[in-house]
Order: sequence, then structure tokens, then C-alpha cells
Amino acid sequence: MARRWAARLADTDGVSLPPEELERLLHDFARTAVAEAEAARDAALRRFTTLYSTAPIGIAMADPDGTIVEVNKELGKFLGHKPDRLRGRRLTELGFDDRDCQKLATALAELAETEIEEFADRIRLAHADDAGVWADIVLTRLPGDRPGTLYPVLMAADANEVYTLQETLRHQSIHDSLTGLSNASRFRTLLESALSPSARGQIALVYLDLDGFKVINDGLGAGVGDAVLRGVAKKLKEAFADHDALVARLSGDGFAVLLRGELTPPQVIALVETALEDLAEPIYIGEHGVGVSASAGIVVRDVRDGGVEDIERAAEIALHRAKEAGKAQWMLFDPELDARDRARYRLGAEIAGALENGQFELIYQPTVKLANPDEIAAVNAGLRWHHPELGELPAEEFFPLADTTGMTIPLGKWLLTESLRATARWRERYGDAAPDVCIRLPNRLAIEPDLVAMVKDELDRNELPAKALRLCADPASILDPRGEVLDSLTVLADLGAKLVLTVQGSADLELIPQHQLSVQHVILSGPVVDALADGEPETAARHLDQLITRARELKLRIGAEGVRSHEQAERLRRHGVIAARGAFVAETATGDEVDQLIEQHTDATVTG
Repeated sequence: MARRWAARLADTDGVSLPPEELERLLHDFARTAVAEAEAARDAALRRFTTLYSTAPIGIAMADPDGTIVEVNKELGKFLGHKPDRLRGRRLTELGFDDRDCQKLATALAELAETEIEEFADRIRLAHADDAGVWADIVLTRLPGDRPGTLYPVLMAADANEVYTLQETLRHQSIHDSLTGLSNASRFRTLLESALSPSARGQIALVYLDLDGFKVINDGLGAGVGDAVLRGVAKKLKEAFADHDALVARLSGDGFAVLLRGELTPPQVIALVETALEDLAEPIYIGEHGVGVSASAGIVVRDVRDGGVEDIERAAEIALHRAKEAGKAQWMLFDPELDARDRARYRLGAEIAGALENGQFELIYQPTVKLANPDEIAAVNAGLRWHHPELGELPAEEFFPLADTTGMTIPLGKWLLTESLRATARWRERYGDAAPDVCIRLPNRLAIEPDLVAMVKDELDRNELPAKALRLCADPASILDPRGEVLDSLTVLADLGAKLVLTVQGSADLELIPQHQLSVQHVILSGPVVDALADGEPETAARHLDQLITRARELKLRIGAEGVRSHEQAERLRRHGVIAARGAFVAETATGDEVDQLIEQHTDATVTG
């Protein structure tokens, strides 16, 4: 080839070198080119070999059919083998299980049959100790010595720490850190899945709430409380272990259980009863044997009967009813009760707007002196709601709802303000003939820390002496551990307000000396009054006489409420009751009707 090119060059005009010289030059050129090419190839080979052998990731090179021909030390170290133990095996055999092996086989096929240049994934590779190790792998093909030949190469980086961290974070994101149960987020996701359009069969949702858990936390400390919660979680998992149930912690001491399949209410109730019995067994933390009880709300229904919000709301309502019924028990959701409750809760939600829009009015129940029924001793002020759809609603229908919605204080303030304003008007108009106004304190108002300031402000605003006001409380308010009821009542009595206590028996009456209450009036109510409605049974009369005797010993003025007839009023008078209210006078009276009663008494006094 060199002579041929030399002859050509020699035959060209202007070239003075002989062909032999040109041939020598070309030979020199060729030798130099080859030497440089070989040097470059050797350098590239050394670089590749160094990179291959010292790479911090595992590398396996295979022949075109996927049989491993070379393995670096890092891959051998990663898989727990000496490199020569891996040579001769197929790349697809490096997978830990069938799924991983199939992924490798699919990747090799895609590299051979498509134009993709690499395949990346996270799979498990087989370790020498028969365990799986997580690896981030890249499969690609490198050109071989002969044109058109491609050799598969597997590169694997240790992903165990990353995988473990990701799994830890994933677990933490869907599990409760204290109990290890599923958390509220995961529970909601699986509940949504259980109620998907393709779901069939029945579903049961159980909400459980520990009763009085705050006592454990406050009395024994948060550490013991946490240990109790872990114990409760363990018991719940065991109680529902045979039914493929999902148990979750939704809140501080709130748990939930989700069951799916062919279910009936009796089956689910039996499981819940067993769980509640197990929870009642003491949990021993150190030397403390801590007993807990739980209330449960249960919903069992077909998966197609509503969505997630519907079943969650039903479980919450059932749980609320269980707690209202006395705790430590379960309640099954009842659609009919739910319909009634919805109407009640709607009523409770409307109280604030009704108060602002003037739908409430004052009503009174006159208390008369039994020795002279025409003379009003006091009027008990109360509220009536003129509902635009439901008509007139008495206090017992909305005050319990006001407690739930936080409207008791605003209603109580309005009652106090308006009744003292009416009292001021009566005193200005009728003078000494004007009756005292008696306000029965709702429990939430009785424990209000600002009660004294609230009452004093209204008395001052209406320029009324405190003696014009009677404040009536019941034993439940006196014994309520919240607030400072006793202190408030003592201060109000010192200001001159007259304190009234409703009593039904001897135990209620003994609260007065026990707590040194400055009570001036007691109002008999309930069975002790009802027993004399149609006659005078000996036992009932004896009980009444004992109460009245004790009340006189305490220098109390004695009244009664719920008196239905003049005959009943007369029987009570003979036993020592001096004043009464009820249907025998009037169930309720408006402000104008009270005016008429006062005027009648005033006219009778003048005439007399």
C-alpha cells in the first residue's frame, strides 16, 4: 500500500523525491500513527480498568447472551461473594426473588429489542447469606471488540440505608408514633378504599373513646398515660386480630376499628363487648394497676349506603350517645334517632342568631304566699323562644343545647339584663308591692368566674338594691368542681342578694350547713311535692315534715314548685310551706300579666 501511494506521489509533477524515499516516509508515518493509537488505546484501557476496579459501586459485565464474564470487587463485597464465584452466572440470576429476576430479564430484553440506552430501578439482589439487599441498579450495553456486538453491563449501588430511611419515614407518616397503630390519615385512606364504587358487602366502623383519661394523665403523669395508651392499643389489636380488622389511633385517647366482609350488627356488637371487657382489666405500669373504661359508637351497613363522611358522622353520633348514656358502654347507630338529633342540633346552632334577632322573650312564673294566694312573693324569670318554624319553645328544649354550643352565658346575661330591667320598672311603678325577681342560674352560668361582676353591673345599671334579686341554684351547681360557685354565692349574699336552693331530700338540705351557704330560701321540688298531689300518704307526709323541721332549724323560708292544684297547695301550707308556684296560679305569665297580678293585689290591699 505504501509503494502504491509512493508511486502515485512520485508521478506527480513537481515532486522531486524518489519513490523509495516516499515509501520510507509513509512507513514512518504509519508506524507513528499505529504507535500513538496503541498508546491511546492502552491508556484508555488502563483508565477503564482503574475505574472499573476502584469504582465505589458494583459492576458486572456479561457477554451478549447475559452470562457474567467479569465482576469488580465492590459488587462481590456488596453481594458477599468473591468475584470469581459470580463469573459464569447469568445477570438475571442476581435477583433476590422471582420478581427481581423477572425485572432484570425484562430490562435485558428491552435493551436488546428497543432503542432505550439504559434501564434504572431499585430492586433486591441476592446476598450470599440468602438475604436480599436493596440496590439502585442501572443496566446498559457497551460496544464489543467486533463491530455490531453489544455487551450488557450491570451497575449496582447500595440502597439499603436509603430504602430503610424511606421505609421508616413512610411508616412514620402512616402510623402513630406512640402505639404503632395506623394513624388517622392512613385510616381515612383505607376507609375511602373500603367504600369505593367497586366495593361490595358490609362495613363496620367502631369509634372508641377512653372515659376519664384526663384523670390518669393528671393524676399519675403523662408517662403513665402513654403506657396506658400503648396497653389499650395492644388489647384492641388482640381483640380484633381474627377478623382482619384495621385498628387506628385517631386522637389523644380516641381509637377506631374498621371491619369489612359479611357482617351483622350482633357479630360486631359481640366483638366490641369483648374488647370493652378486655379494656376493663387493669393495665399494670410499675406498681400502678390502672383500670380504664371506654365508650364505643358502632355503625354496621352496606358499603353502598353512603360515603365516608356519612359513616364517620354516624359513628361519632353513636359514640356521643354512648357517653351521654353513662359511658363504659356501646351504642349502635340508629337512623331514626339521628333524624331527631339533627333537628335538635340544628336548633342549638340557631340560638345565637335567634338571640340577635329578638326571638327570645321573658316569661315569668309567679310565686304566691299560701296564706294569701293573691299576694305575689316573687316572680321566677325565664326565657321562651319564639321560633319562626317551631313556634313557642320552653327553656328545657333549648338550654341543654345552649350548653353544647356555648350559648348558655349569652342567654344567661340576656335573662339577667332583661329581668332586672323589668324589676326596676315594677319597683318604680308599684313601690313596695313590686315582687322580687328570682333567676334560676343554669349550671354553666353558676360556675362562671365573672358571675359576681355580671350581677353587680346589672344591679348598678338599673339602680336596684341587691335585695331585689333572688338567685336560685341547684345541688348540681353547688357541687360542680369547676369554677368557684360557693365563693361567688357568698359574695353575692354579702352584697344583699337572696340565695335560693332547690332541694328534693335531706341530703340536698344538708349542703347548706356543710358548705356554710348564706341561703335564705329553699324550694321543695320533685317527688316530695308530687307525693301530695292527690292525697296525703303517711310516708310522704312524714318525709315532708322532716324536711320542713330541718329547714326551720336552719332558719330557712320554705317554698315549693310544681304545685298543680289549690288542694295540693293547701296540704303543703298545713305542713309549713309558706309560698308556692305552679299551675294552681299560672304555668307562665308575660310581663303584662304580672302587672295585672300586682295591680290585683294592690287593689285588694287598698280595698281591704
